[in-house]
Amino acid sequence: MCDHPVSGPQPPYAARAVEDAGEDEARQVRAFWGRLGLPGLVDVHTHFMPERVLRKVWAYFDAVGPLTGTPWPITYREEEDRRVALLRDFGVLGFTSLVYPHKPGMARWLNGWAGDFAARVEGCLRTATLFPEDGVERYVAEAVDAGARVFKAHVQVGAYDPGDPLLDGAWGLLAEAGVPVVIHCGSGPAPGAHTGPGPVARVLARHPRLRLVVAHMGLPEYTDFLDLAERYARVRLDTTMVFTDFSERMAPFPAGERGRLADLGDRILLGSDFPNIPYGYLHQLHALERLGLGDDWLRAVCHDNAARLFRLSLSQ
Repeated sequence: MCDHPVSGPQPPYAARAVEDAGEDEARQVRAFWGRLGLPGLVDVHTHFMPERVLRKVWAYFDAVGPLTGTPWPITYREEEDRRVALLRDFGVLGFTSLVYPHKPGMARWLNGWAGDFAARVEGCLRTATLFPEDGVERYVAEAVDAGARVFKAHVQVGAYDPGDPLLDGAWGLLAEAGVPVVIHCGSGPAPGAHTGPGPVARVLARHPRLRLVVAHMGLPEYTDFLDLAERYARVRLDTTMVFTDFSERMAPFPAGERGRLADLGDRILLGSDFPNIPYGYLHQLHALERLGLGDDWLRAVCHDNAARLFRLSLSQ
């Protein structure tokens, strides 16, 4: 795939070149998991959103250079049907539609959209979200009762403290229900008022059975979030963007912590941030492979851990 969106009418040979590149990448992704003897991949960190929301997210990434000093081109800036087809071509058997509000009054609407999306798109885990506001416990309960399999919390974008008392009942409900929450709580790519390990640690101290999946492995506070995973048996970490050339330039993973990745190999989950990544999907897989932690570790991270967490029965 190209690194930048194709704009304006394109000659047939240009469109064919893009399609050929996509097919070649898909073949290589399938070869990756095929060599491991897997039926496919499970990616716990992918984004599908209402169109007008996604366009705003893309506009944010288009302007993120001034925040990070690094341009962030969207590799898979495609229409929704094409993005779904790409994941299918890659052999992604299970994925999420991570949505998140940035202000009160959005979450219930996003949950309705995500429920409809999961109902019409095979392989998508029904996703929901939350925000510290009046009524949050009620709509979280409604989403769980409706079949939500995973929640998304974005501390950075939402600019809220995950320990806000308004969220306490919702966290308790999710802990009791055993529904995983993918939470962006690390301070990358830019810190927020409530990012970092401290606020999340306080939530876990109150709700130790909460199944948090720390997005981006807590980038850049990797060590602190590995500590939390060791302390709380239900905490997991996703690999989203970590170990890639892009993130290694911005926030390199400490070489001395690599052994802990092996020790926690049953609680690390494949995440990609598709489609909002500044490189091809295959690169995330190669970044995991070059850690040199072995095929058993890769099988667990790329499929088995998430399949077990979400009680998936998947086949080709």
